[in-house]
Amino acid sequence: MAALSDSSPLASFDPPARTTYLVLLLCFLTIVAEGYDIGVMGTIVPSLLADPQWKLTPIEIGAMGSAALFGTLFGSYIISVVSDLVGRKSLLIVCVALFSLSMLGAAWAPTPFVFSVSRFIGGLGLGGVISAAAALTVEYSPPGKRNLNFALMYSGYSIGALLSAVVGIALLQSHGWRLVVALGATPLLALPFLWVLLPESLDFLLARGQTAKAHALAERLGIERSALYRPAEAVSSKASLGAVFAEVFSRQNIRATISLWIAQVAAVMVIYGLGTWLPQLMRKMGYDLGPSLSFFAVFMLSSAIGGIVIGRISDMIGARKTIVGGYVIGALAVSGLTIHGGLIANYVLVALAGFGSIGVAMVQLGFIANYYKAHARASATGWAVGIGRFGAMSGPMVGAYLAAQNVDVKWNFFAFAAAALVAAAAIALTRSPHARDA
Repeated sequence: MAALSDSSPLASFDPPARTTYLVLLLCFLTIVAEGYDIGVMGTIVPSLLADPQWKLTPIEIGAMGSAALFGTLFGSYIISVVSDLVGRKSLLIVCVALFSLSMLGAAWAPTPFVFSVSRFIGGLGLGGVISAAAALTVEYSPPGKRNLNFALMYSGYSIGALLSAVVGIALLQSHGWRLVVALGATPLLALPFLWVLLPESLDFLLARGQTAKAHALAERLGIERSALYRPAEAVSSKASLGAVFAEVFSRQNIRATISLWIAQVAAVMVIYGLGTWLPQLMRKMGYDLGPSLSFFAVFMLSSAIGGIVIGRISDMIGARKTIVGGYVIGALAVSGLTIHGGLIANYVLVALAGFGSIGVAMVQLGFIANYYKAHARASATGWAVGIGRFGAMSGPMVGAYLAAQNVDVKWNFFAFAAAALVAAAAIALTRSPHARDA
């Protein structure tokens, strides 16, 4: 796996299993909520296009789909840095509350503009959730399972998006898109449990000099104080904005940082392009709404399972090789959807597309989170996620543009397959000075 640097204050930290599972479960649930929020747009696109009141065009749908993603661009940069400065736990809870409340606003929006504004506000919270959950999951995982546990945690994204498809299949035709969107606010009920059960980052407390709080938290979690020992050289790595910039843009990291950002843009373009337009693309290929949503469900389910499998493989043979190979498989599968095969063959190709896009991207984020030293981890991950928002915004718009041009549906698949190959090439160019296998 792409292990932490030995200079990280808790690089050899091996938490009790019950603590690992608790943090993993709680962070997983927050990402499920995030996945539903983002995935619901792909679920409701056919209904929005058919809405007789709003009378939307594909370009307008693409812009609405990009609104939340534009919000995450700001959230990823601003909130992730705040997480490194004031703590992971509080920011994570605030972000979940923000994007959940925004779902209520979108559900009751009287106009497409209000819908888009609500989605933008929710995007601010979405941008912070990923980096905070990533930092907590990585820290509270044993060194030999960080890629696997990160993949398990981030599989919640696909599970949430899958849930949105299942809810859409059950309720969309009978109750309309507004109820499907409003159900995205249910994570508000979980906020008290997050506040009580989720521990703060020990690494953050130590970096901020809050030793007494760190010792008290460690005792509550059943962690020996000796595990909190900070080498003298690690004390200088304070969680300051200057230290974060110095780590991410250092001479030895700058080339890899650029490569990781390119990979993130390309990967997220595939994820959000297919995530927004796959049901509609399958309808263009002759499938009814129900089967089209089933393709979307298979896409998300396979990506959740694939992320876990790829995470385990990356712990055994190395993250970079695994990610590159996964993207190549995804590109071939997406291209294969241009061939008018049978229903079963298309389900297999859609499953491989999910495996080689979202599934691989889960491990890619873990690779990024593990790449940098601990004091910059949340910010570096958040910035990569923020850069990826350009791909997230362009993905729906590429699909919208091609739909508006009435070109053959195969060009949508070719465009997203090419993006997956770009991601593979960018990851292949990375060289991590802090990883044993990179």
